[in-house]
Parts: sequence; structure tokens; C-alpha cells
Amino acid sequence: MQCLPPLRVCACPRLAGRTALCPTSPSAAQGAFDVATEEPIMASVAGRYASALFDLATEERQVAEVEADLAKFQAGLDASSDLRRLVLSPVFSAEEQVRALKAVLEQAGIGGLTANFLQLIARNRRLSAAPDMIRSFRTLAAKARGEVEADVTSPFPLSKAQLDAVQDALRASVGGREVKVHTRVDASLLGGLIVKMGSRMIDSSLRTKLAMLKTRLKEVR
Repeated sequence: MQCLPPLRVCACPRLAGRTALCPTSPSAAQGAFDVATEEPIMASVAGRYASALFDLATEERQVAEVEADLAKFQAGLDASSDLRRLVLSPVFSAEEQVRALKAVLEQAGIGGLTANFLQLIARNRRLSAAPDMIRSFRTLAAKARGEVEADVTSPFPLSKAQLDAVQDALRASVGGREVKVHTRVDASLLGGLIVKMGSRMIDSSLRTKLAMLKTRLKEVR
């Protein structure tokens, strides 16, 4: 069984004789979780879990496979309100989450290192942070490839021409570095785009503009 380097509740023979650590403990700031980064999220609990997963995936030469499986799991979260409830709701016990998660992962064809990781964070009561962990892992993987990650939310699916235009604009904003764009549809935006790249967010959505206009109208009453 593959296992993450030191994380609590991990009983892997590879860690025999070593102290199991939780990423929130003071000693976790050393060793496997000492990751210097310009991304604030990497200093968070989610970032430290993602860093541990990335280190092991790199060691096992499975970064691409894990990244693909995490993307598959995120797509399931985006598509299924039931899965979002399982992951985000505090009403489920760790045992209930692990049991249900196993069935979901088997159905989605997600196994190996990624399945072990997701079940581990469920046991550690960290499953609700899975979306942040996935985003952090993607950032680390992209950085290792010399890329920049960007999340683009639009009110409707972007055409190839629109996506290429967004990618070109983002590439120009980061000095010509390659930008890997992840798209998401949110019909409530009404129009425009929300672009998150690293710690920067560019919100040009109509919903935000209408909210700002509403606030200004209240101020002049």
C-alpha cells in the first residue's frame, strides 16, 4: 500500500519507526512540509497536504496520473450536488465519508495513490478541503513544468476561439510563460468572466458589476 509521508493515521511499512505527523502540528513546518512558495495557499493546511502528495507522486513518478485522477474527482464535484454534500457537509462522520468515498472512487475509476490520499484526508476530517488541495497540487505540478495555472469561470462554455483569446491574454500578462487554463461554467454570472491566476483574481463578471452598481446606488440615497 502506498502512503503519504508523514501524515497522521497512516500505517505504512515504509514509515515504520517514524513519528506520524499531522500537517497542522508545529513539527510539520519542518521536513516534508517545508515548502517555500509565493502562493499563500501553499502555507495553509491544504497546501501542506498537497505538497506531501506531490512529493510522493514525484518520488513514484506518478504526477501525471495523480493530477488526472484529481481532475476527474474535481469534475465529479462540479457535476454532482450529492458528492459536494458528502465532501463539504460536516454532518457525515469520517467513517461514513470513507465508506461512501470508496464507492465513488471505484465507480470513477480512481485508485492507487489518489484514492489512498482522498481516503486519508477523509479519515483526518479534512475532506472538505479537497478542492483547495486539488488546486494546490495543480499549482505545484504546473510550476514543475514551468507553467502557470489559471481558473476561468464563465456563464456559458467558451468556444475554442474564446478560450484561445483568454489564454493569449493571460500568457501576455505573465511574460509569455505557458498558461494552463481550467474552465468552469456558472450561469449565475450573467456575463463576463472570473479569472483566478495564482493569488490574483480578475473579476469582470456582469454579476459583480451589477452588485457594485447596487452598492453605489445605496450610497447616494
